Amino acid sequence: MLSKIIGNNHKYRFLLSQLVGRDFKTKYRRSVLGVLWSLLNPLLIMVVQYMVFSTLFRFDIPNYAVYLLSGIVMFNFMSEATSQSMTCIIQNASLINKVYVPKYIYPFSRVLSSGVNFLFSLLALYTVIIATGMRITYHHIALVYGIGCIFIFICGLSLLLASMMVFFRDTQFLYSIILTIWTYMTPIFYPESILPSAIMSIMKFNPMYHFIRFIRVIILNGGFPDPKAWVLCAIFAIGSLLIGTFVFNRTQNKFILYL
Repeated sequence: MLSKIIGNNHKYRFLLSQLVGRDFKTKYRRSVLGVLWSLLNPLLIMVVQYMVFSTLFRFDIPNYAVYLLSGIVMFNFMSEATSQSMTCIIQNASLINKVYVPKYIYPFSRVLSSGVNFLFSLLALYTVIIATGMRITYHHIALVYGIGCIFIFICGLSLLLASMMVFFRDTQFLYSIILTIWTYMTPIFYPESILPSAIMSIMKFNPMYHFIRFIRVIILNGGFPDPKAWVLCAIFAIGSLLIGTFVFNRTQNKFILYL
């Protein structure tokens, strides 16, 4: 199956690049600042949340600006990519009905276009890291693994949501509610130490908690995460991809009946 997907990606690489380019250009069409919003957006959100939470709640977190922005950048990547991928089959209905293309190309292209925005956001994160005087050590190479796991997780979740959206159009409204709950159930702007043990037990099942924690250990602690963290990130990433691929493959032949 994997070799088939890789072969299709090579065969349809031109279409994939066109879809990614279209999504990226559409997002910033008629925007004065254009792609700079990919840098400014996470920074502006960080500034607002930093002022609120560092002043009102006074969380005692070293390098809080980096702590906050690292969570925002990673969670926003997941949120944007999955939200965009969810509607991709419906929005490309006319193309799907006319031309045969492996249907997973559409959600995959949305994840890639969000990935381009994520790279700019990552640049914003490193700008803050340097500005606050933090050291960039060789441990940062492990970020490739953490980001790779997030990417795989997003691909799986995107396939699942894209399939659900075709048959159940209320998925987009339910998912927006889930994302709101998910945001507050993930230690993005608050320390996990304030959570009671009962909530922490539930937190262990939150994939984004493990991904963000993995990234923060590298950036904030200047070391490698423990072996358990590496394994958990891989489990959530591969589990999501397997479930998403299974559901998408089982339902994609019926898409045309509901478009």
